[in-house]
Amino acid sequence: MLWIALVDRIGSGLWASVSVLYFTYVAGLSVAQIGTLVAAAGAVGIAGAPLGGRLADRLPLTHVLIALQLLRALASFALLTTDNYALLLAYSAAGSFGDRAANVLTKLYATRVSGPDRVRYQAVNRTVANAGWALGGLAAAGALTIGTTAAYQWLLTGDALSFVAVALATARCGEPPSATRTIATSKDPAPATRPVGPWRDRTYLAYVATEAVLFLDDAVFKVGLPLCVAHSEHAPHGLAPLLMVLNNVMVVTLQVPLARLGATTAAARGLLVPLSAFFALGGVTLALSATGGTTAVTLFLTAAAVTFTVTEMLHATVSWELSVALAPDTAQGSYLGVHGLAQAVQRSVGPLAVTAAIAAGPLGWTLFGATIATTCVFQHRLVRDRLTRPALSVHPVTVSEH
Repeated sequence: MLWIALVDRIGSGLWASVSVLYFTYVAGLSVAQIGTLVAAAGAVGIAGAPLGGRLADRLPLTHVLIALQLLRALASFALLTTDNYALLLAYSAAGSFGDRAANVLTKLYATRVSGPDRVRYQAVNRTVANAGWALGGLAAAGALTIGTTAAYQWLLTGDALSFVAVALATARCGEPPSATRTIATSKDPAPATRPVGPWRDRTYLAYVATEAVLFLDDAVFKVGLPLCVAHSEHAPHGLAPLLMVLNNVMVVTLQVPLARLGATTAAARGLLVPLSAFFALGGVTLALSATGGTTAVTLFLTAAAVTFTVTEMLHATVSWELSVALAPDTAQGSYLGVHGLAQAVQRSVGPLAVTAAIAAGPLGWTLFGATIATTCVFQHRLVRDRLTRPALSVHPVTVSEH
């Protein structure tokens, strides 16, 4: 699965850092059209997370993953066939659905095989994945020096082929054990009560809602920074993929050391306090990037990329641990599927939020960072009582008590 993460992210790195530029220069879409397309595709992807989680609690996990990777490949290939806005929207939506579902199932696979070492596994996995992002981003930066339509098309083709390779590699992975798919016999005692699902777990739903806000750092890198570069009179266009490379190099070198700060559930919750400060700082640096000449804009955009990379690494550790710690073992797929809604919602709302921040100028970015910082503090208080009670993963009966 680590090799799969590497190949997947190399392909995604080819596309993610130039997708906005592709839709701008090749498909000829306006800023409003791009924002709407990305937001609508993200809205469709919202369904992928919970549906993927439910399927994984009922079907072999690797089989579902293979089907989703093939869907992502077909969607990417389809984007090459048209510049019609409606079709671009439909193909992007299909790819977003597969991406969100596959993301949840990959996390579930890791949770099932890594057990108590899940935080360390997550850090190693993110290191490998971001090494792939960096390699893909460097290739994308090189292609941008050519600047032709064919160069953009080859980057998208590479992304599609990576999904095909990932599907083939997933077929070689062993199926992990699952508490939801164990065969019961007449000798096994019947459960005392039926566990409450995530949709009736108010604390978990509130936690997921706050997660949707904290995941906005993803929109900053995929939409916000590229648009700031593309529509700035002073920032060089080649800066966008280089900032993505910087992001991934930092994650590769720092994710594992920073993960040690959140090795336990209590420590992970404690990281929400410094995380709020970094989010606020990120908003300020992006606000400052809207002023000044070429040197100042480049420096502030780079500082913003560094700051939001730190927030990404800290939040990845916190999110991974808390999302699993708050879920029962007997419904991990369903709970993590609902948690995946946070990223899916962010994919839809995030592009609109960052484009609104750009349109509002420096004040917009300042409010953007302050809002996420406040949400961090709220989440810190929200999960406090739940985590001080007996862990939900100890026995399914405890789920019905909340």
